[in-house]
Amino acid sequence: MLILSLDSTAVVGSVALCRDDTPLAVFTVKNGNTHSETLLPMVEAVLNTTNTSVADIDLFACAVGPGSFTGVRIGVATVKGLAFGREKPCAAVSTLEALAENLVPFEGIICPVMNARRGQVYNALFHVENGVLTRLVPDRALSIAELERELAARGEPFALCGDGVDVTTAGFQTLVPSAVSPLLADQSAVSVAKCALRAYQNGEAVSDAALSPVYLRLPQAERERLERNNETKE
Repeated sequence: MLILSLDSTAVVGSVALCRDDTPLAVFTVKNGNTHSETLLPMVEAVLNTTNTSVADIDLFACAVGPGSFTGVRIGVATVKGLAFGREKPCAAVSTLEALAENLVPFEGIICPVMNARRGQVYNALFHVENGVLTRLVPDRALSIAELERELAARGEPFALCGDGVDVTTAGFQTLVPSAVSPLLADQSAVSVAKCALRAYQNGEAVSDAALSPVYLRLPQAERERLERNNETKE
């Protein structure tokens, strides 16, 4: 199965073409350009490099959140456009699950963290045993202090990944995560493809029309509007 996958949910933009769980071509950028400028050229590059056309793709996949509201929308819109009218399945992948996939086969708890601002991180917890990734909690937004208390209660070795590693590590009072290569901390479209294949095999693929972003919090503009309305009522 040929899988075209992408992740544009954070600063990193990543596109991959995989045959099942084997990467054939991967392009990743972290240069400050907007994903609207880089994502489609990277898609074109992975296809041209492998002499593949969009019509050859069996499964389209993207990370649908949590993450940057703009980045999430760009990624979902790109996949919907590529898959439109082709009657091919799509896979909506949690950004946090894909980040956790980066660290398999680490043994213990994998703790992806993305900086959600306002003293919070987007987070989920996964356990890995014998190379099998098992979700422990749903995707959520919580404070770093709450996360530290939960990890301390579990009492297992853990590793962090994601763009919130630095802010989370700095915010921990007592816990020290296992060392992880910085190369594995960022978003990877290869991991998105692996999660997408798993979702497809579990019967969780969707149509291009049904593919949609996942937000754990309201966009900033909407939060500010609600805050202004509440102040007016008071």
